[in-house]
Amino acid sequence: MLRSFFQKGQGEGRHSGPRVPRHSSGWSTLLKHLKTESALKVLDIGPTSSTNINFLTGMGHGVWMADVVDESSRKEWELPPVEEGGQPGFNTDTFFEQNLNFSGREFDVVMLWTTLDYIPDALTAPLIDRLHKSLKPGGKVLALFHSKSVGPDTAFCRYHLTPTDAIEAQESGTYPIRRVYTNRNIEKLFAAYSNYRFFLAKDNVYEVIITR
Repeated sequence: MLRSFFQKGQGEGRHSGPRVPRHSSGWSTLLKHLKTESALKVLDIGPTSSTNINFLTGMGHGVWMADVVDESSRKEWELPPVEEGGQPGFNTDTFFEQNLNFSGREFDVVMLWTTLDYIPDALTAPLIDRLHKSLKPGGKVLALFHSKSVGPDTAFCRYHLTPTDAIEAQESGTYPIRRVYTNRNIEKLFAAYSNYRFFLAKDNVYEVIITR
């Protein structure tokens, strides 16, 4: 379900575990953009975070949130495979209508985080296309990707914003990583977008800012 927030003190999602700070060059770059622009529309994809709501609305921006990973994990969206033994399909039309119905709204910023690592394959390309159609020209997407599917730093996390060049990762579910993307994979997925900027990290997560 898409939720909108325009003032502090609204909403909180499910979280577990401590918040672990990590340096984020992608967030540092995006933060500069948020500071220089006013009244932006920001789509933050993940469990509801009152920290993010308060931070962004405090800067004068509007915030919308959608918990795509949790919602897409439900069996109700699965469709029978087209061929026997094939992969199940995904009811994208109904999913988008119930969870990502933007009502013609266009966003300036999308915080996609690690969403693409955890959602069903059949939802990946349609989601990227929907975001492209819902971003203003020049709009930016901050996406994070795991370089490994198992091991340290692979748990699904909610990322909380800070006024520094760090974000706080907090484990928020037991969803498995479904795939690992290469830079080339990412460029193909976002082929309709105009620009990509990759940031390397010391942990098993790297970052990309994609421009519409």
